Amino acid sequence: MTSSAFSLEISTTVLDNGLRVIAAPDHSTPLCAVAVVYDVGFRSEPESRTGFAHLFEHLMFQGSANVAKAEHPRLVEGAGGVMNGHTRPDLTSYFEALPSNGLDLALWLEADRMSSLALNEENLANQVAVVKEEIRVNVMNRPYGGFPWISLPPVAFDTYPNAHNGYGDFSHLEDATLDDAADFYRRFYTPSNAVLAIGGDCEAERAFSLARRFFGHIEPREAPPRPSFSEPPITKERRATISDPLAPTPAVAVAYRAPDPVKQPEEMLAYAVAASILADGDASRLRKRLVHQDRSVTDVSCYLGTFGDAFSMRDPILFQVLLFHPGTTSTDELLVALDDELGKLAASGPTAQELARAVAKASASYWSTMDQVLERTLAMADAELIHGDPSLVGKLPGLIEQVTAAQVQAAAAALAPNTRAILELEPARQ
Repeated sequence: MTSSAFSLEISTTVLDNGLRVIAAPDHSTPLCAVAVVYDVGFRSEPESRTGFAHLFEHLMFQGSANVAKAEHPRLVEGAGGVMNGHTRPDLTSYFEALPSNGLDLALWLEADRMSSLALNEENLANQVAVVKEEIRVNVMNRPYGGFPWISLPPVAFDTYPNAHNGYGDFSHLEDATLDDAADFYRRFYTPSNAVLAIGGDCEAERAFSLARRFFGHIEPREAPPRPSFSEPPITKERRATISDPLAPTPAVAVAYRAPDPVKQPEEMLAYAVAASILADGDASRLRKRLVHQDRSVTDVSCYLGTFGDAFSMRDPILFQVLLFHPGTTSTDELLVALDDELGKLAASGPTAQELARAVAKASASYWSTMDQVLERTLAMADAELIHGDPSLVGKLPGLIEQVTAAQVQAAAAALAPNTRAILELEPARQ
């Protein structure tokens, strides 16, 4: 199967063991990129093991049958490349970008850890310590650490998969066992639960041949059934307050449920355009009103998804408004202003100029990101895993351009007070 995107041919195949493979040649630069994305993330981890998906991401860099601990990054960097990984609510990604003569190396490294990860007590203990230190640095010892991606979901959601802390509770991390790790690896790190994307300076047939050579021997195992993470939408306003002793000023996060990115992509994109009209740039409505006119906030932003990555997530996802303010205006007064601007957008819709500006900014930002072979390769892997369509990465700008003023108006109307969760962050007392 082939489809055109970015003036490239995106080709796909499936190996006998179930691994989905995507190839997207691009000979504009002598670079190649490899992304292996597994269908497991925060939402899949056991209830007594918060943070386990992210912990396991760390374990995947601790060596395998033919690769010693710390050798993976050394080999990639020695070949002139870069590499990393990340964990999200619905997926975990591992990726490399190298000069095109390093493609064999990247594929061999990924296949080796997919088939023969080095799981032992020493590696587990080391990485539990590393993750705990990461949490200390990024959350506990940083102003606004974990706000709102850790602290808002428990207010907006009721079920464990959606509401729990994906970074992990220290006691859960410390209680993780080698048996837990082995079971997680066996269930989720199997070819049939993964997507391999190869982009850049490599012909599709060679990419597929290399995929069969390096990954074809890996034992096939049935992918675990994916549970539904759905839950009813909010029907009554919810509120919670947290204290941040390191934050210099207060903040407020407001969350509304957004449409399903998989089943309702057009509706979801209308929310994305509404977010841009509301808070993207000095001409946006909330920034003009709250930052420049009322001077009640120092910063405001709107985005969809846990990390602004709505198309790499399944339902449910959140439309979020973040307000950082000096504390001279109450949360209720800020909410009145927010509701007023949402009401105006719901009543009259965006102007033609606002809609055109939002669409142009979204398209420009998207194409700028997709111009990078590694980002494009990752996006194709995500799109195949979540949507079953890697060519979606080339279709998105066109879909954004099709968003109408009426759709944006309807999205704004759905952002009603009785459908939201509010999290107030209180700063250190002076």
